[in-house]
Amino acid sequence: MTKQAGAPIPAGTGPLLSVRDLHVSFRTEDGVVRAVDGLSFDVERGRTLGIVGESGSGKSVTNLTILGLHNPMFTTVEGEILLDGRELTTARESELEKVRGNKAAMIFQDPLTALSPYYTVGRQIAEPYMKHNGASKKAAWERAVEMLAKVGIPNPRERAKDYPHQFSGGMRQRAMIAMALVCDPDLLVADEPTTALDVTVQAQILDLLKDLQQEFGSGIIFITHDLGVIADMADDIMVMYAGGAVERGTVDEVLRAPQHPYTWGLLNSMPRLDSDLGAPLAPIPGTPPSLLTPPSGCRFHPRCTFQDRVEGAGRCGTERPLLASGRASACHLTADQKRTIFTEEIKPRLG
Repeated sequence: MTKQAGAPIPAGTGPLLSVRDLHVSFRTEDGVVRAVDGLSFDVERGRTLGIVGESGSGKSVTNLTILGLHNPMFTTVEGEILLDGRELTTARESELEKVRGNKAAMIFQDPLTALSPYYTVGRQIAEPYMKHNGASKKAAWERAVEMLAKVGIPNPRERAKDYPHQFSGGMRQRAMIAMALVCDPDLLVADEPTTALDVTVQAQILDLLKDLQQEFGSGIIFITHDLGVIADMADDIMVMYAGGAVERGTVDEVLRAPQHPYTWGLLNSMPRLDSDLGAPLAPIPGTPPSLLTPPSGCRFHPRCTFQDRVEGAGRCGTERPLLASGRASACHLTADQKRTIFTEEIKPRLG
């Protein structure tokens, strides 16, 4: 059956968001960058999917593509993205405009650049409410004030008249959250929303997102480098490396019993409070690969210290491991080997 752009199916018949075999590539002067290469995942209603990985792993590109925020002149997108049953990869821009800010919204990493300096905060929050709900300016302004109060901005009626530069970093992030949630979206994408904030404000923002998720029932994709934030915020985790997913599972499954050497490296590189003062960190050896010329086989094998334990000499460099559905990791090590290595070699280092 031919897919019809923007054709909906009844809500509640599957995951809120379903991404299948997504490929995203960019044409550049140096060649084609394969930013996302065969990615599949689901986001359920009322649950948070945490996406972790190094810079350049494809986290942000994936989520910008979901919302159609890519330049079609230089970008090729293949695969399937279903939001509440609506196909987005083949949808026209007019259809995507109805989705963005309404069915799905994004909290960007840097609110100072995401918010326009020329308009008041209240006007910027009110604008999508007018566009998607047909509300009057007065009703939209009242909604903006209501949302500022909901995200904890003091004296919201007066602060709505201020410009972004008059807000602190934490308040700008709260204003971004208010703008993202003003139309009660089903899906909220948070792209490292706490990276530039101090730990106190960070905790407040995370608590706010959890409270608002309970109120609105939104599904959340939370992108971050911080595994501590993921442990506090997410229900499920997807670990990305070089444009693909290498491990997936619930928070408890991935953080308590990780199965992939890259995940072991991420956990092992985190500083610990009980470590000796001045003890060096344990970084993952090597550097992430170029997505212009990604390595053959397992993308992580040039940096992996366990490939010599895989049956079949050179298999990691020639055969790309697949990521099964559900709890899984894309690695040629057997389940018994993963369990033994983690229990005997990795876990003692983590404490």
